[in-house]
Amino acid sequence: MTGEIQSLSDLLKALEQLAETREHITLERVLNAVGERSFGPVLLLAGLILFSPLSGIPGMPTLMGILVLLTSVQMLMLRRYLWLPKWLLARSIPKKPLIQGLKWVEKPAAVLDRSLRPRLGIMVYRAGTIATAGICSAIALLLPVMEIIPFSASLAGLALFAFGLALISRDGALELLAFTLTGAALALIPYYFLK
Repeated sequence: MTGEIQSLSDLLKALEQLAETREHITLERVLNAVGERSFGPVLLLAGLILFSPLSGIPGMPTLMGILVLLTSVQMLMLRRYLWLPKWLLARSIPKKPLIQGLKWVEKPAAVLDRSLRPRLGIMVYRAGTIATAGICSAIALLLPVMEIIPFSASLAGLALFAFGLALISRDGALELLAFTLTGAALALIPYYFLK
């Protein structure tokens, strides 16, 4: 894919082009498609996987937690390029569930992209990005626990999805919504264990 990913539709097109060429799509190929400097698209992708039927694959929330943690820590370090270990880059997603997940999001993506625009810039630049990275790190650390709590990984995925989309579209209002979704996802954890 040429050009920078600036919307959910751009990400879906890049993934669809990738899915046409292989039976199993490795994380390395996905990162090559979205770009090495693409912290926002990586968060968006992890959120999309967690919110879609792909989250039902055993171990997927934990794997996405590792990906999000490595990404968000590097955002906190203000790195310019994303680095991931080879064993994580070699992990793959089967073609069929990926294509099903992409089709599932295709129509809502077009509607969502039309409503996004750059606003509340303070939320998506330096200070806001650092706050986002901190919250995403917390979500990532809790994802293995969320794997056993019904709906919490999906809600966390929705928050990560919103954070990633806010970063690539520079929409601070969406960033505020993502913080709210994170609070809801984290609130499910003590509720589940205390009931």
